[in-house]
Amino acid sequence: MRLKSEPCSVALPLLAFGLTLVIVGLGGLRLKAQEMTGDNPFFARSPLPYQLPPFDRIDESHYLPAFERGMAEHLVEIDNIASSSDAPTFTNTLVALERSGRLLDRVASTFFSLSSADTTDALDEILGEVAPKLSAHSDRILLNADLFSRVRMLYDQRGNLDSEGESRRLVEKTYTDFVRAGALLSEEDKSRMQEINAELASLQTTFTQNVLDEVNASAVVVDTSEELAGLSDNQIASAAAAAADRGFEGKYVIPLLNTSGQPALASLDNRELREEIARVSLRRGIQGGEFDNREVITRIARLRAERSEMLGYPNHAAFSLEEQTAQTVEAVNERLASLVPPAVANARREAADLQAIAEASGVELTVSSWDWSYYTEKVRADRYAFDAAQLRPYFEIDAVIERGVFFAANRLYGLNFKERTDLPVYHPDVRVWEVFESDGSALGLFLGDYYARPSKRGGAWMNAYVSQSHLLGTSPVVANHLNIPKPPDGEPTLLTFDEVETMFHEFGHALHGFFSNVNYPYFAGTSVPRDFVEYPSQVNEMWATWPEVLKNYALHYETSEPMPAELLEKVMATQTFNQGFATTEYLAASLLDQAWHQLTVDEIPRPADVEQFEATALEMAGVALEAVPPRYRSTYFSHIWSSGYSAGYYSYIWSEVLDADSVEWFKQNGGLTRANGEHFRQTLLSKGGSVEALDLYRAFRGADPDVRPLLVRRGLN
Repeated sequence: MRLKSEPCSVALPLLAFGLTLVIVGLGGLRLKAQEMTGDNPFFARSPLPYQLPPFDRIDESHYLPAFERGMAEHLVEIDNIASSSDAPTFTNTLVALERSGRLLDRVASTFFSLSSADTTDALDEILGEVAPKLSAHSDRILLNADLFSRVRMLYDQRGNLDSEGESRRLVEKTYTDFVRAGALLSEEDKSRMQEINAELASLQTTFTQNVLDEVNASAVVVDTSEELAGLSDNQIASAAAAAADRGFEGKYVIPLLNTSGQPALASLDNRELREEIARVSLRRGIQGGEFDNREVITRIARLRAERSEMLGYPNHAAFSLEEQTAQTVEAVNERLASLVPPAVANARREAADLQAIAEASGVELTVSSWDWSYYTEKVRADRYAFDAAQLRPYFEIDAVIERGVFFAANRLYGLNFKERTDLPVYHPDVRVWEVFESDGSALGLFLGDYYARPSKRGGAWMNAYVSQSHLLGTSPVVANHLNIPKPPDGEPTLLTFDEVETMFHEFGHALHGFFSNVNYPYFAGTSVPRDFVEYPSQVNEMWATWPEVLKNYALHYETSEPMPAELLEKVMATQTFNQGFATTEYLAASLLDQAWHQLTVDEIPRPADVEQFEATALEMAGVALEAVPPRYRSTYFSHIWSSGYSAGYYSYIWSEVLDADSVEWFKQNGGLTRANGEHFRQTLLSKGGSVEALDLYRAFRGADPDVRPLLVRRGLN
């Protein structure tokens, strides 16, 4: 079994056969005897189409019994494989492992999806209880000496096995997973490894809950509508509705996203309010109190470093990167360092432009982080006669989804979508579409969960409730999650351009899941190296502004008039605008990630020194610009502490090299055509992790990646 959970832009696997975060035995769960029986929907395969979880039948009380039974059944299956008197074969060992843990997979895929998308106090409590025990469950599999002996024998004989391609790769990857989990360690070190993994699972859960709780607690309350000058009527109405929901009738609430910058900063005329929002955002997790994350992250960093050193690596980054396309710390450091000088130079030029326009308007100030977005919009308007707010009336959410995202998928891949209102969902805002191939055959189910709410973690991501596998006979059930502010009842949902691009991006992940055509669950969909997983989704962003697609969905929500050609030209002209800021804030976060994860155990700072460590790391990397804070500061950097991207946040720009080069290929070969879509699907998207990632890229592109298109795109050439 292979569980999916979280991530960021794509939910990454938890941990082993059945898990990737993995979790061993729920020995301490407090269960009544009757809770192990009865009408628990997880105990049997879902009868719904594509095995969609029966959300209308799932109660919070079902999770713990299902986890308990799921792990117990899984361990029996593992013991049967490990203790078999038959000589190990590919079928009785590797295939058996892939078939194992079905119940655990069902409950875990649903639970971890909902604990991110629509959590409750009860789910948080369950998460805190099961996470370390799931980690223990994984260890009991990966550190099982008898099981490893069988896997190792198959690995040693792989040259003689009657298997090749995907099957041989399964042998090699499974062996590597065992070794990287500590299968070659002494019994004493194995025991310590289990302690580390259990504590890390608990700490990562604490971090996640602290981030969500503080982002909700830090929402800024505003007394009067006059203070919100600059926001649209729709945005002000949303702020009033958010205040009412929180018990602040007659006031206004500006909720925060889990990034350093906040959307309202681009529009608010009130500089004092902008400063308050920015300072509140930047101080999350680092100001004491119940949500402070400094002790949590330093402990996580220390345990990761210790675990990596036990396995023979100098630091956690070296351990993590070995399995990525980058492979080495040196390669990542070199790529990031090469981008810093041009990015920072661009950011400084942009800052000078902002300062000039502020002074020209008679305002005496030194541009700070809370001014950047505000004056950027003024520079944009001055330079391009263009206000980003002009776009919103043309980006109504249903039009973007159906006439944009789905339209592009139809033109490229022949897909068709039928909304299903007869299937259960976990929240009234969630929508479901059945996806069909061009010949009418069914492909899978797509769930769209687009609106922000206090119970949902920040960011945008994709996850799979069910992954494709010929071995298991399963078809994909894939979900996309965004955090778009929900307007008051009766008002249209009008998106920003960034939200439109995010919608196309996340659907690129969904396509990766839908087009999976592999035998083994291990390789399904987005089960690829972390620094490759963002690549297909980044490619899908190109269709958001492709003329044929844009003119189909960018229609005024009131008049249905298409976006004027001159406005579209201005949109395209601004594609490299403000890229100094965007690249620098991203690089700052990526370099922080590497700074934390290239430390040895003895170098981990004390909790009280986290801010100083961060400041020193940014200064040494050359990205310490006061007006351009990292996209994520350490204490709310969910990607690296709880979402599977530790030492891996560089992945976005690493993948963007492939993306920008691929966009050039599409343009050179006719753009939005079925032939191009079929080539991309067959050579790359359908393969999942069954082939080395860069070999897939070469099969698609016909050449090695070229960095030059990225440099042009980001104005770094």
